[in-house]
Amino acid sequence: MVYRKLFSVTGRPRRLDGGALFGTTPRNAWIEWQSPDYDNEVELACRALLVQQDGSNILVMAGTDALFAPLPRTCRCQRSTPGLLEGLARLGVEEAQIHAVVLTHLHAMLAPEVRLAVSEGDAPRLLFPTARYLVGRQHWMRANHPHPRDRALFVPQIISQLQGSGRLHLIDECSSDLLGEGWRFHLSDGHTPGQLLPEIDMPGGPIIFAGDLVPGRQWLALDQTTAYDRNPESLIDEKERLLDHVVAERGRLFLSRDPSVAMIKVARDKQHRYQPFDHHAALHRLDS
Repeated sequence: MVYRKLFSVTGRPRRLDGGALFGTTPRNAWIEWQSPDYDNEVELACRALLVQQDGSNILVMAGTDALFAPLPRTCRCQRSTPGLLEGLARLGVEEAQIHAVVLTHLHAMLAPEVRLAVSEGDAPRLLFPTARYLVGRQHWMRANHPHPRDRALFVPQIISQLQGSGRLHLIDECSSDLLGEGWRFHLSDGHTPGQLLPEIDMPGGPIIFAGDLVPGRQWLALDQTTAYDRNPESLIDEKERLLDHVVAERGRLFLSRDPSVAMIKVARDKQHRYQPFDHHAALHRLDS
């Protein structure tokens, strides 16, 4: 087995409308999970997974929200919000030391100031200028020819920069030669067609990056979906298969959006509901 070290990397959190995020769940139920602000928005984590193996740094990200470089500050009094690069720096990793970036999908919900810069024709560059970007071929086709239902979730400036980078690698199979042995991909179409969910072999059981199939603990409930999911019925079936796999393999789920928890184990109770246990607020280091 390849020797690996795994870390969670926290970027700049984002805010989304709670009603859209929790879908058909009544507001008086989901406010018990997360308290909304005056605009009915709740905070979500922006959490990536750093995998170090064979002298390489591989970053796994859910979507492309954090793929734009930070905007320059216009004045010294402007508050600087720590982001993905600061999270990597705390682990002693510089931007140029990232060798590969695995993107589960290409949706992006940009911060207001970034959205404004993009709309004014001043889109920032993409992070990680020497890394290969790994994307599923099926999802790449979706991003280039989006359906009107989710067109707003794809940022053309991100797609064009990925295309023009010369470092885009499209994945057709459930594995990738670039990543080596011990990596597999689960394909999910419910949230968006062609979402890739990496599974990484570790001695204590595999780690599965749950992406936007299971963004947080509340989505362990099979019927819990969001308004952003393209095919909720398909998503529920995919979620059940993935969670049954996690339970059978005694694996762990890495959660990219949960504001409090980065990694969990999962059990199925007598009522056939999935329950989280062995919570980890952060993944400081997990060795193979």
